[in-house]
Amino acid sequence: MKDQYLELDPWQILEKEWNPNKVTASESIFSLGNGAMGQRANFEEKYSGDHFQGSYVGGVYYPDKTKVGWWKNGYPEYFAKVLNAPNWIGIEIQIEGVSLDLATCQVHHFTRTLDMKSGVYSRDFEITTANGIRLQVVSKRFLSLQRTEVGALEYSVTPLEDDVAISFTSYIDGGIKNQDSNWDDPFWEAVAQKASSSVSVLLNRTHKTEFGVCTYMANSLSIDATTKINDSTIVEEPNRISETFAHRTAKGSTATLFKVGGYLSTLNHEESQLFSAASEVAEAAQDDGFEVLLAEQQKAWKQIWDMADIKIEGDIASQQAIRFNIFQLNQTYNGTDARLNIGPKGFTGEKYGGSTYWDTEAYCLPFYMATKPQSVARNLLQYRYQQLDKAIENAEKLGFKKGAALYPMVTMNGEECHNEWEITFEEIHRNGAIAFAIFNYVRYTADWNYIPEMGLEVLIGIARFWAQRLSWSSEKEKYVMLGVTGPNEYENNINNNWYTNYLAQWCLHYTSSQLAEVAAKAPNDHARITAKTALKEEEVNQWKEIGEAIYFPRSEKHDVFLQQDGFLDKEMIPVSEIDPAERPLNQYWSWDRILRSPYIKQADTLQGFYLFEDHFTQEELQKHYLFYEPFTVHESSLSPCIHAILAAKLDRMEEAYAFYLRTSRLDLDDYNKEVHEGLHITSMAGTWMSVVEGFGGLRMVNEQLYLTPKLPKKWNSFSFKILFRGAVLEVHTHKNETNLIWNGEKPLSVFLNGEETTVSR
Repeated sequence: MKDQYLELDPWQILEKEWNPNKVTASESIFSLGNGAMGQRANFEEKYSGDHFQGSYVGGVYYPDKTKVGWWKNGYPEYFAKVLNAPNWIGIEIQIEGVSLDLATCQVHHFTRTLDMKSGVYSRDFEITTANGIRLQVVSKRFLSLQRTEVGALEYSVTPLEDDVAISFTSYIDGGIKNQDSNWDDPFWEAVAQKASSSVSVLLNRTHKTEFGVCTYMANSLSIDATTKINDSTIVEEPNRISETFAHRTAKGSTATLFKVGGYLSTLNHEESQLFSAASEVAEAAQDDGFEVLLAEQQKAWKQIWDMADIKIEGDIASQQAIRFNIFQLNQTYNGTDARLNIGPKGFTGEKYGGSTYWDTEAYCLPFYMATKPQSVARNLLQYRYQQLDKAIENAEKLGFKKGAALYPMVTMNGEECHNEWEITFEEIHRNGAIAFAIFNYVRYTADWNYIPEMGLEVLIGIARFWAQRLSWSSEKEKYVMLGVTGPNEYENNINNNWYTNYLAQWCLHYTSSQLAEVAAKAPNDHARITAKTALKEEEVNQWKEIGEAIYFPRSEKHDVFLQQDGFLDKEMIPVSEIDPAERPLNQYWSWDRILRSPYIKQADTLQGFYLFEDHFTQEELQKHYLFYEPFTVHESSLSPCIHAILAAKLDRMEEAYAFYLRTSRLDLDDYNKEVHEGLHITSMAGTWMSVVEGFGGLRMVNEQLYLTPKLPKKWNSFSFKILFRGAVLEVHTHKNETNLIWNGEKPLSVFLNGEETTVSR
């Protein structure tokens, strides 16, 4: 059951009443980011009620020692934690000597707004404080897309009935801890600090990984936007600096603190230069002022929306939702740094840890390919290429040889850091998703040069892994895959997961074909790569032989591929017969009961039909959809989007629309009752896919672009843009027609509803 407390609006996320029970949920939903750093929507002022303080710096992590009940050989030594960074937004407000604290105030009016057009988070509330003083407070905050080391905020207080003594104590605080530390170890050490009336800075360094992070602030106070208050008092404490401005503010006058702050790290600066670089960044931002920074922000977001926006007419809930998903994706990753990636929670929480999962390749890549310059998607692939050596090490730890590569389920630097054995050792389909992403990128962008430059080495490592991971069964006279976990994590340690086996077969064939193509087109690269990897023709021939002889479980009775061996041995009771009070299953059932049930957490066999749709007929897709969907509980955020796309393909539009709403409003309506932990960032890319690939029917087949738009009943129209090979294609679908607009220099051939058409400028 959804829990909607937010107003519907096409461009804003709006909360129009004070509800302390929703504070942690709103801290996630109203979160901010700029690709380099991010923060939950915590209050600047003191709040003694329940909340989850969180700020994060891209690429900075701590290797928290693995905590397990029983150690097994091959376990990762640590679980990489995204680090809760020092707090720069803090402002202690004293009203006649009493702290402003919404938990102790009488709240007369409260509005919280996230303006997605400009990336500005704001609050406007009217209160009576614990000591009986009536005030209006307005705060505005954003993280600059132009200056990615800069955050800006304005905090304004207006006495409504009397002249009032107000003090603003702005601070930076390095004494921050993660909520999810395994052993309560300190993740940070304080190194140095420097305070002044112009800029104050803290330097902290992570234990073990030794990332240096400089947190800074610069403050100014003005009255009615005209009179500047120059006097302030600075207090230094260990790992904390504060600056206090005090002023007796007349009734109806407004005291406004303008604060800039943020982070600089040793990812981009020498540690010895952090203080001077922070001072330069802070002083420039403070001199330019809030309005100049805001104008830059509005311009940067306009450029993003001009390309990435999806417009839906007739359904405001759908419109708000898709923009929210697009907005958060752009806050999380901008693609300028190949060392960074897209974590499942982005900058909105600490759950899951790690920088990237297979979600990036399977779900996020299509969004960034179609809405950003080609270099952005290439950087996502380069991220994996840069970590190939670590993937080979990961495989070696499990006993694989000769350069076989197993990419991690969860990672920051390429090392596996997930500590559940059924995931770490067995959910190996992630390797296939990385290979498929290379294929997907090349077919969409026509950037085949990526293959000899980087992609082929990755493919060889993955092919070697599959060749060694498959076993010959003399009983079946086929190669089998034993002891795996498919995308459906409600089945562990099973044999012959169809999706994993199919990916392995495809990877072996695709790698062989790309080797042949590189040999023909780029013989020097072929010689270089085969020498570097010690690859011989006999090994490639073996891959081909293995690929031709892989076993796929199948039910003749149902005429479908089976998710794995023994799937039909379950008690096949459909999801519709489960008591809703027992959902989600993982919160109410024992793990043993879940494992013995037929219930599917997310698309598994159907994930294969999504990736390899052109390998199967429409009739085969329909049979498998009708067989598996009734057993699917959709208790992964990644499930509804795949089902929305497949349902639209099958003209099951009511189901497609329901799945779209579930994926797009997953966090806004808190379907899973867990939004307080952070947002589901990677599934948001699946929401975009639901519209563009589902309702828009976008496909790439044999180097040709296909579109088969279908309009949900509640929508009057929808439109989107894709950046395709250097130019923009606009797709506008109405009830009776679809119009295409192309800005490329050369005409574009498109198959629209099965018929080839040419679009020109």
